[in-house]
Amino acid sequence: MTRLIDSFQRRIDYLRVSVTDRCDLRCTYCLPKGFKGFEEPAHWLRHEEMSRLVGLFVGLGVSKVRLTGGEPLLRRGVTDLARQIAALPGLRDLSVSSNGTQLARHAAGLREAGVSRLNISLDSLDADCFARITGRDCLSDVLDGLRAAREAGFQPIKLNMVVQADVNLDEVQRMVAFAIEQGFVLRLIEPMPVGDTGRATQGVDLSKLGEQLAAQHGLVPEIMGQGAGPARYWCTPDRQMSLGVITPMSQHFCEACNRVRLGVDGTLYLCLGQNDQVPLGRMMREGASDAELVAAIHGGILVKPERHEFNERPQQIVRFMSQTGG
Repeated sequence: MTRLIDSFQRRIDYLRVSVTDRCDLRCTYCLPKGFKGFEEPAHWLRHEEMSRLVGLFVGLGVSKVRLTGGEPLLRRGVTDLARQIAALPGLRDLSVSSNGTQLARHAAGLREAGVSRLNISLDSLDADCFARITGRDCLSDVLDGLRAAREAGFQPIKLNMVVQADVNLDEVQRMVAFAIEQGFVLRLIEPMPVGDTGRATQGVDLSKLGEQLAAQHGLVPEIMGQGAGPARYWCTPDRQMSLGVITPMSQHFCEACNRVRLGVDGTLYLCLGQNDQVPLGRMMREGASDAELVAAIHGGILVKPERHEFNERPQQIVRFMSQTGG
């Protein structure tokens, strides 16, 4: 099959798949308290439907797949789904993004199923601050999950910290020290104006902060990076720990975008910061053949936007992050 190349000559080889839009946390930059506008479970793709769509993408040259949410480990049978996807011929990398609350009981199973990497959200090591951000006092569960992931053999383990001014900015130094001590990859992330919660979050220019932290801790630029994502990295001289910054607001990386997102209902989102989408799930349930679905995927990729407009049009995206798929 023809590879996925958009109109700006970017090769699309990375698919993020939301297996649920539900989450057991209510992070202030993601979901508002009391939010009930989740997708109806009847509209969720079944495991075999997800595997079918992901298989089509892999056949089109997608070599990296990430299972996301919401919180993906809340989806019943997620380990079996991971095993099905990991077995697809041509798939080179299967990873999971999680908030870590359910990880202690899933880590070994995910590893055995073929998941190779984990990204864990962790915005604070202070229990009170963690509870304020997430709406739950469960930091110990996340730390238990990290231990279980290490024991299961996951390497590297990436920590994602969304840095908010006047909330957890003063936690960054502690998080860097923790990542160095544990040998984790720490990625600092600027919040994006996705949904009302995202727009209400005040971020920090991390392009400057990353350079300052690297100098303070004796980190050197990592030429090869940690994967094909948007982060810029520095590492310790022994390469046991890496620090990355993801800067969608202060220094966007759209010219190198290689990804699209599949929502839990099978909607293909072509850009996190735009509204372009293709209803693959609906088409599939209406009887579309593989050839028709592939044609729709190609048609969507050809109209993938050049870049987001978070700075110019911050009010544009009304859906919340969990509805898009992380």
